[in-house]
Amino acid sequence: MADGQKVDVNNPSMSQESKPAADEKLRHVELDVLIPKMVRDRARKEKCSSEVQAFSDCAAKSSLGMVLKCRKENSAMRKCLTDWFRDPEFFNSCKQEYLKEREEFRRTGKTKKQKLHEELQSQS
Repeated sequence: MADGQKVDVNNPSMSQESKPAADEKLRHVELDVLIPKMVRDRARKEKCSSEVQAFSDCAAKSSLGMVLKCRKENSAMRKCLTDWFRDPEFFNSCKQEYLKEREEFRRTGKTKKQKLHEELQSQS
């Protein structure tokens, strides 16, 4: 390719080999919906699991009165989740994970969930 020649990564006539390896162009829905969802899910599972568990335990014990009785736990959980949601390094980590999953899907045509289901089926 000549220097200065532009490459259109959205041109379907280009072969896979000629497209840039790290296709990091994100659609609006990916940037505003899918990646933030991944950030929330990972923060809930990996970073704030103790706060989420404390709130869940309090809510299970309190039933209808949980709104009043679990304010402290709810506030701690929300603060933790919000802090991680706003962390740029954590967001970029989730973005890179999303890009890897998207690339794998584009290569194989199977989602992460479908692959996991197939692995479980093959083990049975």
